[in-house]
Parts: sequence; structure tokens; C-alpha cells
Amino acid sequence: MAKQKASPKARRKKSGAPSLRPVLRPIGIIHSPLISRKNAPRQGTDGAPSAYLDLDPAIKDALTGLAKGDEVILITWLHQGNRKTLQVHPRQDLSRPLAGVFATRSPDRPNPLGLHRVTILEITNTRLHVGPLEAIDGTPVVDIKPTRCDLHDS
Repeated sequence: MAKQKASPKARRKKSGAPSLRPVLRPIGIIHSPLISRKNAPRQGTDGAPSAYLDLDPAIKDALTGLAKGDEVILITWLHQGNRKTLQVHPRQDLSRPLAGVFATRSPDRPNPLGLHRVTILEITNTRLHVGPLEAIDGTPVVDIKPTRCDLHDS
């Protein structure tokens, strides 16, 4: 009699590890005049400049339906974030009590995903001019989401 393989659920119980391992692939990169975290505004509304997002040409069709003037949320990988930081003083103000990173917008967090609400200023092929954007130069982008759910739900 052939030995049966354990089901994924049984293997998960045995190992105690989750069965899914998320894989994020950057879809683009930010080109910004902001070159260091130290000098970057904490939020886009704190005087952040506009920036360019160069997307992978392989995903050009994913831009269909987006237009100049649309507000979108960029989801970025905050590549200079400290993944071991669990508490911060909000907005780096030492007079404020420590807060858990899940209660803040700190780039330092276990999974340093950034959310940035921006307006599309121009689209040229796979290059988006967006703003305001507080992400620094070289920040990978992992997704783009519309802010309005009625655009093209599926």
C-alpha cells in the first residue's frame, strides 16, 4: 500500500507554521527629490513634493482606467524602516508618550508597508507623476489602489 501524503492542514498542524508565505514583488520605484528619511516630511500634507513613479512595463495594462486628477493610494515597501521597532514617540516628539507602531504612521514596523494618498498629475506610458508624496527616492511600490470604490470594482 502506498504511503499517503499528509494534507496541507495536517502538515500545518504538525509544523505549527502558517501555510501561506506572502511574496511581494515591487511593481515600480519612486523617484523623488527627497533623498533621506531625516529630511522627509512625516506626511504628504506636511509639505511633501511631487514625485515620479516608474512602473514595470510588464504591468502597463494595469493602468487602464486611471487618469490625470485621480486620487490613488500607493502602497510602498518602506525599505529603510526598522522592522524590530515596536514603539515610537508619535511624530518623533519626545514629549509625547510612547505608542505602539500599529497606533502610528511610523515607517518603522514589523512589515514596513507605507500608505500614501496622492493625486495623479500626469501619466506617460508607465511613468506616473504624483503628489504630494513623502516617500524617499528609491522606495519600492508594491501596489496602487483607487480611493473611490465605485471606479471599477470587480
